[in-house]
Amino acid sequence: MQNGTHLAAIDLGSNSFRLEIGRYEFGHIQRVEYLKETVRQGSGLDEEHNLSGEAMQRGWDCLARFSERLANFPRAQVRAVATQTLREARNSNVFLKRGSRVLGHPIDVVSGLEEARLIYQGVSRLLPQSAERRLVVDIGGRSTELILGQQFTAHAVASFHVGSVAWSTRFFTDGQFSVAAFAAAEIAAKAVLDEALETYRPSQWDVAYGSSGTVGAVGDVLAATGQSARDTITRSGLDWLRERLLRVQSADRLRLEGLKDDRRAVIGGGLSVLRAVFDLLDIQEMHVAQGALRQGALYDLLDREQPETDLRTVTVLGLIHSFAIDPLHAERVARTACSLFTQLSTTPPESVLRKLNWASRLHEIGCRISHSDYHRHGAYILENTDAAGFAKHELHRLGSLVLGHRGKVRKLQADLEDATFIWQLMSLRLAVALCHARRDPDLDGLVLSIRGNRFDLAARPGWAAAYPQSAHLLREEALAWQRTPWELEIQLP
Repeated sequence: MQNGTHLAAIDLGSNSFRLEIGRYEFGHIQRVEYLKETVRQGSGLDEEHNLSGEAMQRGWDCLARFSERLANFPRAQVRAVATQTLREARNSNVFLKRGSRVLGHPIDVVSGLEEARLIYQGVSRLLPQSAERRLVVDIGGRSTELILGQQFTAHAVASFHVGSVAWSTRFFTDGQFSVAAFAAAEIAAKAVLDEALETYRPSQWDVAYGSSGTVGAVGDVLAATGQSARDTITRSGLDWLRERLLRVQSADRLRLEGLKDDRRAVIGGGLSVLRAVFDLLDIQEMHVAQGALRQGALYDLLDREQPETDLRTVTVLGLIHSFAIDPLHAERVARTACSLFTQLSTTPPESVLRKLNWASRLHEIGCRISHSDYHRHGAYILENTDAAGFAKHELHRLGSLVLGHRGKVRKLQADLEDATFIWQLMSLRLAVALCHARRDPDLDGLVLSIRGNRFDLAARPGWAAAYPQSAHLLREEALAWQRTPWELEIQLP
């Protein structure tokens, strides 16, 4: 990436939406602009986990304002990441479809573990490098992430369904503070976080850091009121803040130096979760980190730029090993599929070709469960795995390709209007057929082309006679595309 390139990350959190714009210079990203709006989507979920129309509109309005600032940004230089509320919402697709259109860039819903990885990436990039073992805590609106790591590498990540918005709504009704409410909120938070005790116990880390909203807000109050050093949170400081909240009894009456107005409504829930984390993990002191999810998303853009630094490639190799996929055959099918795809497009987008490569390598991932319907097992695995570096929609695309690489094409009815997907799917299905003998196929003189909605596959004279089984499979493949909007014509003289 060239020095001076501008990059942008949007964090669609449960409490706030944030836009971070940075300039790349010699391996580092320097902040250029930061915008934040309190949207409180997390409080817009009803009992059936559907986002209300009002909550969605608040989000769309915010994204429209962000869009104006991002008008001239190429797609490859923007990453929008959505977290727990849009992971939970049953109607999240409604918000995401319109939201991506309003923003002008796709929105990636990431898993809790991927969110944790990006948080650590952001925190570690803005800390001085050292060999210290770090515990990073991020208390968001509806989830809390815990990470153990050293330098730029996260060694353990976890995400829990507990956060400032969720706990404020549940335990501090109408913003009322009481001893009983704090006790109940902290006990409930510990019950959720209890399974973290073994992995994140004090012997596993040297320094504790907190990132993002709740920790930043508490740190600002304690520093502004002289209760602790700047960017430091202590147990005594947490006790003092709890007493101040109990004294005023209501968020509406709460006035504290350093506390922003948009934090008053969720400070009770956030503080109760933070106190629970301190007690459970026996934290004596926590440092307020400057980095967070959005900085992690910015640096992830750099890593995704090149195949050799793309974490998703490493993840795919890990899945190949974990599910005992034949690596030689996986590579063979991937090489063949990508070769066919480049005949359809002489300059295919690198991201499209890379995803076809990953899907090809993983097309037999379901065989570890059962060879019968292994393509369906494989699609299920990819749709439901926590794969580092991947957004949920990317795993869905890989799962759809794996599901569709054999059997009837009509089962993918929802994807048949996506030309890029169809080109990938056609290349993969033909590659699987050509590699059926689990040896390198003879591609000499084999030409794949497309005109409108019709693919044509032609072979040199004598090819079909030399490879009768392959020729049979290709003719069967042409039949599989019947009764779809696409055609495959096979010419085997």
